[in-house]
Amino acid sequence: MQAILIYDTTLRDGTQGENITFTADEKLKIAMRLDEMGIHYIEGGWPGSNPRDIRFFDLAKRERFKTARITAFGSTRKPNIDAADDPNLKAILKSDTPAAAIFGKSWALHVQSIMDNTLEENLAMIADSVAFLKSQGREVIYDAEHFFDGFKDSPDYALETLAAAIRADANFVVLCDTNGGTLPQEIESIVHSVSDDLKRRFGDSGKLKLGIHTHNDCGMAAANTIAAVNCGAVMVHGTINGYGERCGNADLTTIIPILSAKMNRPCIPKEKLAGLKSLSRYVSETANIVPLNSRPFVGRSAFAHKGGIHVSAIMKESRAYEHMNPELVGNQRRVLMSDLAGRSNVEYKAREMGVDLGANGSDSKAIVAAIKQMEDEGYQFDVADGSFQIMLEKFTDQFKPLFDLESFRVTIEKDKDLPCSAHATIKISVGDSHEITAAEGLGPVSALDNALRKALGNFYPDLDTMKLVDFKVRVVDGSEGTEAKVRVLVESRDQDQIWSTIGVSEDIIEASWQALADSFQFKLAKEAQQHSKPSPNGKGNTEDLKQEWSVSYGA
Repeated sequence: MQAILIYDTTLRDGTQGENITFTADEKLKIAMRLDEMGIHYIEGGWPGSNPRDIRFFDLAKRERFKTARITAFGSTRKPNIDAADDPNLKAILKSDTPAAAIFGKSWALHVQSIMDNTLEENLAMIADSVAFLKSQGREVIYDAEHFFDGFKDSPDYALETLAAAIRADANFVVLCDTNGGTLPQEIESIVHSVSDDLKRRFGDSGKLKLGIHTHNDCGMAAANTIAAVNCGAVMVHGTINGYGERCGNADLTTIIPILSAKMNRPCIPKEKLAGLKSLSRYVSETANIVPLNSRPFVGRSAFAHKGGIHVSAIMKESRAYEHMNPELVGNQRRVLMSDLAGRSNVEYKAREMGVDLGANGSDSKAIVAAIKQMEDEGYQFDVADGSFQIMLEKFTDQFKPLFDLESFRVTIEKDKDLPCSAHATIKISVGDSHEITAAEGLGPVSALDNALRKALGNFYPDLDTMKLVDFKVRVVDGSEGTEAKVRVLVESRDQDQIWSTIGVSEDIIEASWQALADSFQFKLAKEAQQHSKPSPNGKGNTEDLKQEWSVSYGA
């Protein structure tokens, strides 16, 4: 079965997406990661359009790519000039890449009404540009822009544009759904027509190397790409995470596993699939775009299970509610805790976290009851694994606090012409030792965070690796106005892991403290476990908490 070539255009088409930009150095780092993944072509940018892309190609010349062919992008020559004199084609050659991608017009509407050109001159522009680049030793990928819209309006002319590129010896002709408005059944019909026409003109000469380039304006980019592959396309264009103009491009993090794992069509090496989630996260972090949890295959929620019946089933047979093994793409199964949870959720999470619930399962029943009541009160454990683990340990008498709060005080000062300033004083105990510290911050939570870090730093030197990366406040029920309960979610990370914790209270500072304290307890417990150090003997109040929860939540 013929392999499918993966052509990545994240660094060019992807950067046309709203709020997405990369420096030249960032583009080079992404290109190296794409090369490690086994991507065949990496479109680095349009060297004739901006200094950043010129710098990228200069940087790329100094690197050795193991798999990928770096590709420079541009347009066909301008009307009525020689290809050798065209500044855009000169810039492509100057980039010194082994491959060049040029786009030309397939839609008579664009040729005549947008460019004020003639149909004959447009065909000459395509042929001359391809032939010129080929004469300079470049592999040429011809992008037939607006091909599907052009075919619907005038199929004969759209096909003539492809024939012009093929006669000039283009290595690939790529059919572009530039506006993203074509449906899968239309893709199938048109690609079949193209294939039949080109075979009639050129026979099975090896020149019929079709590619597909789709946009997601109808949410069909991945489906359209797969439809084209089924009809004979051997090159797939797309971007990591589907970044791109308007609604984006075809998402390679979806298409690659479909081709490899679902269709058994060779594309990237199968052993590289496990790096797909990591690549997705790397590109989103570099773009400073929050990863989409619901993204197929690589999203955080792609293999997340919330309903108790679902969890009970996957504990017996994972394929009952999973279409594939998440580890194949570097993802993992996640079981969420919420008011929809059952005993299976609790038992799965406990096993995952290394918490022993006991053989009779009585604790899991009590925990399920507590979770349902606490979620009704405003907690949300499906987004707070850190707090959930601590709660499990407290219910099962396995929680060993690494510190205990004695008291804290937070003050806010506001002068007429100055911004607010915040000060926090905190008293904690670690074993038999006590520590009182004070700190300032940009706000009350910041001051409290700084004071806690300062106090704990005298006992636990590894805290400098822990960073707070997100802080969210939500009103649980706005009908109570300023007296309403608030839910605070804190997301923290170190060099190895990201974890989330939660606090709920009518007082935003109290809720913030709950979330902060859980976050630090989680981090310190992890460090103690990793270093096999015995935990300090905190004062602990596990039984009191357990009894209080039993009374309050019917556990």
